[in-house]
Amino acid sequence: MTHRVAVLALDEVAGFDLGAGPEILDTAKDATGRPLYELAVCTPGGAPVRVSSGYTLVPDHGLEVLREADTVLLPGIHGGAALRSGIVTEPVLGALREAAGRARLVSICTAAFVLAGAGLLDGRPATTHWRHANRFRRLFPRVLLDPEVLFVDDGDILTAAGVAAGIDLCLHLVRSDHGSEVANTAARRCVVAPWREGGQAQFIERPLPCGMDASTGATRVWMLERLHEPLDLATLAAHARMSVRTFTRRFREETGLSPARWLTQRRVDHARKLLETTALPVDEVARRSGFATAVSLRQHLHAAVGVTPLAYRRTFRASTPLATAGTR
Repeated sequence: MTHRVAVLALDEVAGFDLGAGPEILDTAKDATGRPLYELAVCTPGGAPVRVSSGYTLVPDHGLEVLREADTVLLPGIHGGAALRSGIVTEPVLGALREAAGRARLVSICTAAFVLAGAGLLDGRPATTHWRHANRFRRLFPRVLLDPEVLFVDDGDILTAAGVAAGIDLCLHLVRSDHGSEVANTAARRCVVAPWREGGQAQFIERPLPCGMDASTGATRVWMLERLHEPLDLATLAAHARMSVRTFTRRFREETGLSPARWLTQRRVDHARKLLETTALPVDEVARRSGFATAVSLRQHLHAAVGVTPLAYRRTFRASTPLATAGTR
């Protein structure tokens, strides 16, 4: 039988999520060309809702389609009480709770706020867009949030990170339901990668706090200029004109990290930039980033973003290298 999917669109629904993920499911066909999923877009009361990209969606269905759905898919939202304060009101609250345990629940991006607001993620692993992770944790401390993965499959509830991760999750649904051949065919038809290595950590912005007003700020700037050099704790403390103990304490107070952890993160960031913008061999990238060997770089990059240097370069390399030689 065709798998019935109810796509629940709420006000300020993300247009990309509303279109891209469901398109993957709609493209999935069996060997005879028969659609494997039947999609129905619905809203509370069947009323029009605003799409965040500036138009109004007029659905064909109300929430009653959730009662017959095998999967309920929630695209992300860019506003509303759930995103602001974690509140999900009737009739959405009742419809989701009624569907839970019977239908598979799937959220894309910030729609995880809706599932969490309905109390359906308590004690369970989940993810959402990394930019909203801190707010999500404040609102829903009982959810086991992992903001560094593309999606989480917890059986009957699945959550995806931001935007394009909804494509990854929908391909995962097809792969789980019907096998890799069907999923790969759907990916080719939609001209998307059938599987992405790594996780959301590849895309997270980590601003660098290098304020000169902080007591270790000047030393952090000095460290950034010498990432390729061996920098031990005694050398760093001497530059800051502090004892090792005082330097370590103040550094942690100002950055939230130990000097060694902070330095490793900056070296990984620099290696990522070189992989993205140059054609340098991996050994040279490792040397310029302060890692003794390519093996060390591979280990640290995999720990940070879940992929090898070559896989990272394939994904993020600019079409034309910005540099192939020069200084560090």
